[in-house]
Parts: sequence; structure tokens; C-alpha cells
Amino acid sequence: MVPTILREKGYRLSFFLFDLREPVHVHVFRRKGSGGQQCKVWIASMRVAWNHGFNKTEIREILEIVAANREMIMTAWENR
Repeated sequence: MVPTILREKGYRLSFFLFDLREPVHVHVFRRKGSGGQQCKVWIASMRVAWNHGFNKTEIREILEIVAANREMIMTAWENR
């Protein structure tokens, strides 16, 4: 199950319920054409754990979105 916690600027931020034993993080998705892009962002360090398909500009935008919504993400994580 992948509950969506935020949609902004074409990105979808979600949690995978099976990996909630890891430190707080979000998965970020965006569909492009017939494929898709995806990355994982650690909330405490605001670092990208891995990235599949996003360029540097998109990663910078994603990190800005995550930073601006950090408190909401933490609350959603705690209330999952």
C-alpha cells in the first residue's frame, strides 16, 4: 500500500507501508510519458537515498518541496 501524503508541482509524495521501520522518509514519484521517475528522500538529513530518473534541477525542486512540508510529513509518518 502506498498512501499519498502530498501532490505538488506534478510530484506525488508517498510512504510505502512495508518500509516504515526505516528512519522517516518519503518516496517521490512523477509519471513522464509511458515511464516514471522515482526517488527516496531521508527527512532528517534532507538527502536523497536513491534516484531513478530525476535530473539535478528536479531533485533540487523535490528537496525544496520536502523541506517546506517537513512538519506535515513528520506528522503523517507518526499518524500512519
